[in-house]
Amino acid sequence: MRFVTCFFRKVSFVVMMLVGVLLCPSNSWAFQEDQESNDFNQYRGEVVDESSNNPLVFATISVEGTNISTITNTEGDFLLKVPKEIQDGNVIVSFLGYKSKTIPLLQFQPEGNTIGLLVSVTQLSEININAPKDAAALVKETFARKGEKYFDDPTLMTAFYRETIKKRRRNVSLSEAVVSVYKTPYNSSRNDAVELFKARKSTDYSKLDTVALKLQGGPFNTLYVDIMKYPEYIFSDGSIDNYKFSFERSTRINERLIYVIKFNQLETILEPLYGGELFIDVENKTLTSAIYHLNITDQDAAARLFVRRKPAGVDVWPTEVAYRVDYREKDGKWYYGYSSVMMEFKVDWADKLFNSVYSMTAEMAITDWEKNESGELPRNRERVKKSIILSDEAVGFSDPDFWGEYNIIEPEKSIESAIRKIQRQLRRSQRNSK
Repeated sequence: MRFVTCFFRKVSFVVMMLVGVLLCPSNSWAFQEDQESNDFNQYRGEVVDESSNNPLVFATISVEGTNISTITNTEGDFLLKVPKEIQDGNVIVSFLGYKSKTIPLLQFQPEGNTIGLLVSVTQLSEININAPKDAAALVKETFARKGEKYFDDPTLMTAFYRETIKKRRRNVSLSEAVVSVYKTPYNSSRNDAVELFKARKSTDYSKLDTVALKLQGGPFNTLYVDIMKYPEYIFSDGSIDNYKFSFERSTRINERLIYVIKFNQLETILEPLYGGELFIDVENKTLTSAIYHLNITDQDAAARLFVRRKPAGVDVWPTEVAYRVDYREKDGKWYYGYSSVMMEFKVDWADKLFNSVYSMTAEMAITDWEKNESGELPRNRERVKKSIILSDEAVGFSDPDFWGEYNIIEPEKSIESAIRKIQRQLRRSQRNSK
């Protein structure tokens, strides 16, 4: 258990389960639509596969020549907010394995923008040209060169963070925040720091079986998925030799040829490690994306990693833990752009016939950044602590003027519907109590 416990002790990616129904003040349920700021234009739309019309999840939408960007949600929808002084720029839409598309900003409408992307077909002859024979050696070289290919200056990033809890398919909790990420150079041993701008939440505790699930760690759950900055959390010293690496298919990203390298722990390794795919730029030897999961080889051991506290007579264990990180490139340097963590839990009550299934998702997208000229990190009292529970810090869905200025990940329709339903139920209960 040496490698996994090291990772999760530092990440603090745990679930707290507290007995009892938590009551929230009525004003925390107030939901207001984000309003368009006077200084920004906003554009809503969707990104789809041009052939099948299926939504493309986690596609990147960015304004060319700027650091402004956003990402599609799990339904392929996006919301892009652009300062009004930018009128004649181009918008670049990209997705893993598809041809990127450049569209003049003037062609975008406030609503209903549908963008279709075509699959990028890679010729077999391209795959075999100068292909290295040792996948593990390529992975090691990629991590060894992170100081050359990734940001080497302190950077101040603006990010949007969201975490959701679902009971089966029903949304029961949503927390969101705009944060500042003080990113240290990739060749520096200093950890990144996070400062909270503003947070909001909405939770329907009536659907939580009198148990409140809370995610501890907040933005750090996603920040530490940046494995180029924190490779020790997955490929710690010596542990990289506990994996088998192999070349899979190849693909293209922004017209670049990408090797897809599959990895999984050796069969002789009993500790639960990881498995997944690394996407490595052929020419630059840079990691552009990684999609991987925890191998849950021991249910009880996995439960001890994630469950901090639970009621008596309840068994809780994770059935799936999955991760994703995407990097972006500007002026020849790559930087952290998006990451997500998804966990699925089973909750088994001793006095109930059926168990409950919950899923928790945390995701963070960098929406803007600038060089941190001073290189200084915020003071300790201003930093977000790694033990933060965001849902306890957030105050409710309010202050639309603030949220209107920031690029956020467009909410899923099911989340919007759940919040409106909660609001209607609260209003009815308030009327009945009068």
